[in-house]
Amino acid sequence: MEFEPVIGLEVHAQLKTKTKIFCGCSTSFGAPPNTHVCPVCLGMPGVLPVLNKKVVEYAIRMAVATDCEIAHKSRFARKNYFYPDLPKGYQISQYEFPIAENGHIVIETDGDKKQIGITRIHMEEDAGKLSHDPHRPSSMVDFNRTGVPLIEIVSEPDLRAPEEAGAYLRKIHSLVCYLDICDGNMEEGSFRCDANISIRPKGTGSLGTRTELKNLNSFKHVENALRFEIDRQKDLIVDGGLVVQETRLWDPVKNVSTSMRGKEEAHDYRYFPDPDLLMLVTDDEWVDALKKTIPELPDEKKARFIDEYRLPSYDADLLTSSRELADFFEECLKEFPNAKQVSNWVMGTLLGLLNAEGKTVKQSPVSAVNLAGLLKLIDEGIISGKIAKTVFEEMAKSGKSPKEIVKEKGLVQVTDVSSIESVVSQVLARCSDEVEDYKKGKTKLLGFFVGQVMKESNGKANPKIVNEVLRSKLGG
Repeated sequence: MEFEPVIGLEVHAQLKTKTKIFCGCSTSFGAPPNTHVCPVCLGMPGVLPVLNKKVVEYAIRMAVATDCEIAHKSRFARKNYFYPDLPKGYQISQYEFPIAENGHIVIETDGDKKQIGITRIHMEEDAGKLSHDPHRPSSMVDFNRTGVPLIEIVSEPDLRAPEEAGAYLRKIHSLVCYLDICDGNMEEGSFRCDANISIRPKGTGSLGTRTELKNLNSFKHVENALRFEIDRQKDLIVDGGLVVQETRLWDPVKNVSTSMRGKEEAHDYRYFPDPDLLMLVTDDEWVDALKKTIPELPDEKKARFIDEYRLPSYDADLLTSSRELADFFEECLKEFPNAKQVSNWVMGTLLGLLNAEGKTVKQSPVSAVNLAGLLKLIDEGIISGKIAKTVFEEMAKSGKSPKEIVKEKGLVQVTDVSSIESVVSQVLARCSDEVEDYKKGKTKLLGFFVGQVMKESNGKANPKIVNEVLRSKLGG
């Protein structure tokens, strides 16, 4: 029997507000435990929550970006459950009346586009954080994160493969970062997701029993966890077993999921309207004003890069994958307006350096202006492409401009024909056997000769002139 997976994702994005959703405590990361707390976020008797307006604005911005219907009236509810990191014994969230519903985004995998529905976007507060002692049966709780504002983006079960889930998650991540409502830091937990997965016989419309994979904090982990869970559920069914509805945890070291607890249903949480918070009303004037603040989003920017800069779809897709990378690219173009050459260096050399050092574009040791300056030197024939790689490495180490480095190290390209002819003559005299083979028809050896000349000149000889001189001396 052939099976197909049915996948839905619940993405939690921590909003970039300075204060928490219902109190004035700081949301900054990394403070000493239990220092960013107050009676409101600790759930002390007699205190009242006050909604942070900025949280609502950020939620609306995401709703606009995902083409959701924005509710004129929405309500906060209490989600009741007991866990040590939840000081009030309930979480303030939204249930029956969320801020936004019925949206969608478009993903692309292997060149195919697919629309994925978004069921709802709602606001809620985060819980605290537990630290478990590996040496004794005890845990410590830090309430700094309690009350930090989140939006939860819930997809329709429209995803049919782990790769589609990865593409969806990357698109949502890109959107919240473009909108500047979330920093997208997955290591710090600012962006994380739960995945719901079931399988069914291919071609049927019914849904199988689903399991939930909890708190996945990397694109790779999401895809790997889903692959494992699909295979696990297939094996269970083929062997005559039953899939149990449960919450499972993913172990990225062992590459396995393990059972955490039985999966709750909505009624288990005993949702009811929060009596301390009024109905939230959003009027059209406010929503329209917020729509005007939406920046150019990834799909629009990609289309513009293809149309305006004549870039291939692959280049445009990668360059617009983050707002910072797209901005870096366009800043380079202001100084050196050759889009394809800039694209090649940004995607290859720059991203190669950043990936090797584990840095983001914001942390790049090479500025856009300096990269453009380097490309100008190549274009003007002052340095060769090979020398440019050396200059780039030095720029990354020292932060100096390319002109400074070329001058200090004497890396100016040799364009004097007579000097190059002298080096070519030495190489051909040394490689007499290869010269004979070339003249017998092995013309691919031209590349070998070019390489020898460039090596002899320490990469300083102008490659175009080298080719011309070699062809002249070799007779063709």
